[in-house]
Amino acid sequence: MTRYGDYQTEIYAGGLAGHLPAQPVDFASLERKAAEVLPSWIHSYVAGGAGDEHTQRVNVTEFQRWGLVPRMLNGAHDRDLSIELFGLTLPHPLFLAPIGVLGLCAQDFHGDLATARACARTGVPMTVSTLTQDPLEDVAAELGDTPGFFQLYTPDDRDLALSLIRRAENAGYRALIVTVDTWVTGWRPRDLNTANFPQLRGYCLANYTSDEAFRRRLPADPAENPSAVVGEWVNVFGKSLGWQDLEWIREATDLPILLKGIQHPDDVRRAKDHGVDGIHCSNHGGRQANGGMPALRMLPEVVDAAGELPVLFDSGVRSGTDAVKALALGATAVGIGRPYTYALAAGGEHAVAHQLRSLLAEADLLMAVDGYPDLAALRQADLRQL
Repeated sequence: MTRYGDYQTEIYAGGLAGHLPAQPVDFASLERKAAEVLPSWIHSYVAGGAGDEHTQRVNVTEFQRWGLVPRMLNGAHDRDLSIELFGLTLPHPLFLAPIGVLGLCAQDFHGDLATARACARTGVPMTVSTLTQDPLEDVAAELGDTPGFFQLYTPDDRDLALSLIRRAENAGYRALIVTVDTWVTGWRPRDLNTANFPQLRGYCLANYTSDEAFRRRLPADPAENPSAVVGEWVNVFGKSLGWQDLEWIREATDLPILLKGIQHPDDVRRAKDHGVDGIHCSNHGGRQANGGMPALRMLPEVVDAAGELPVLFDSGVRSGTDAVKALALGATAVGIGRPYTYALAAGGEHAVAHQLRSLLAEADLLMAVDGYPDLAALRQADLRQL
């Protein structure tokens, strides 16, 4: 049983020897640092949301509406944060949500690989996006024994979709997370005002250019005609899925299948009827649709409708405290997005590992101080709206 909170002792001990952390532990400082080092065209894409970004903001502020009531003398000296997920026993409930331009957030433009190495060091599972700078197989190789999940933007070409699914399975990914709210890009003023879309500049398309099904659609080798790659990617990127599409996706793989972007309990129940293995409650961090409900507000209804199915959650998580609140509301596991992305920008692999250890330490210490020895106790917690 790992006591993640001991990381703070490690930091304080370093201070006694004159060593300060190379990177901050809090989100606000990371956000400022990332804004200083990222090129504006990458930063605006990562930081921006849909419309006036109201939904993106309330994703964050919704966590502030909930308060956890402490329970004392509860034997929380040692905490068990472990979970069971798709036949895996994981030491804690945190995972990395997929970031489609993650590769660009590292100085060498290989951020997917650096992040995977940080996950291998910390045991935090990584969800690898369809939109990576390096092929999904190369990212999986850097994960070592840490589980990886593959996030699929289902292309409008079944052969290509099946090829990506097979590649993910062969590379050792442990689940397929099908994003259902991003077959077309939402209205994002930050990027529109600068006419900026990284994929249209040819970035983060390695899983396409390395795929034989995609290459068959091209008139020449991808390196010889980059504009043809981008044009064909535009043609094929997104398919507006219907419930019937889950049948051929299910037939294509033995991997557990989750639907990402589900927020309505009726959609959860219908997904169960179609045999999915889990739900990923998310509104894409407010990047796709403005004017909606904060994802956390919908989480309890999603969990109730899911029943025995695991519910992964992301959107608006900025701290270990946020993660604990989402777990108390019923999430099986909680996805981190911008915090690790900004850490990558600020300091690469080492900064990502530092940020992940910090998030785990904060969550662990909060459970210790509030008297919750394990996640079962936390899910019975007295969580009240402020």
